[in-house]
Amino acid sequence: MSLLKPNRLHIGDTVAVIAPASPPNQKILRKGIEFLKGLGLRVKVGKSVEKIYGYLAGTDVERLEDLHAMFLDTEVKAIFCACGGYGTARVAANIDYGIIKSNPKIFWGYSDITFLHTSIRQETSLITFHGPMLGSDIGKEDTHTFSKQGFQQLFEPTELSYTERFSPLETLVEGVARGELVGGNLSLIVSTLGTPFEIDTNGKILFIEDINEEPRSVDRMLNQLKMAGKLNDVNGIVIGDFCDCTPQRELTLTLEEVIKDYVLAANKPSLKGFMMGHCNPHISIPLGVQAVLNTYDKSLIVESGIA
Repeated sequence: MSLLKPNRLHIGDTVAVIAPASPPNQKILRKGIEFLKGLGLRVKVGKSVEKIYGYLAGTDVERLEDLHAMFLDTEVKAIFCACGGYGTARVAANIDYGIIKSNPKIFWGYSDITFLHTSIRQETSLITFHGPMLGSDIGKEDTHTFSKQGFQQLFEPTELSYTERFSPLETLVEGVARGELVGGNLSLIVSTLGTPFEIDTNGKILFIEDINEEPRSVDRMLNQLKMAGKLNDVNGIVIGDFCDCTPQRELTLTLEEVIKDYVLAANKPSLKGFMMGHCNPHISIPLGVQAVLNTYDKSLIVESGIA
């Protein structure tokens, strides 16, 4: 399928906020919505955003209805996820991907939303955006300017050039890699394996990040990707932020040792240290577009995600 880029935003456009995973912190979310309004946008809020069903923002049916409704709403030009958490994958098999393909628009989120980034891209070829969310990042008082600036890429086609201007980068394997940028949260990437939405990494640049996973858990997940052939298939590897992934046991490997074990074995151009994931600042990127990873000048160049 050919690449499907959503249309750019314009001041005065209407955008939507939905909660496909867990219930957001309402106070932080309200501030995040005010941020969107400050960009000159009108905001519609999904019906399940204020609902609580255990660790979910409403039942699967309610959350799915919001997703479908906002893609079908012709006024809505972009859909922003309120937060991550748990449960996004529960709705993936029941999504009408024909609705999304017939009504392509900006879709933005990260963390648990990774499952939808993968399923939507592979079912529709729609470019989606991995970026900080309203109720878990943007609405907080200490949100970094870089995190907020990332939303500007939705208004004007902009090539992202990630260099050491943002953070120090460490070369693990030298080289230059080209391909579609895919991935996101490592736990959610692994959870696609064996499902109809198993991530395709063949010829791609794989981006990974995670939070609150001990090195032994990261080891298990990377080993599963390796055994599934996903690390051998890639053209390159982008290692984002692994937040609070510190060992809780005395006898352990460090996170750095675990990651190096698998990346060096894959022997594909790889850079580590990108502020992308559960971090502040959090640099936003489109997924599914062409990218170039260059270890010699320590850069990641990513094509614009909008038309």
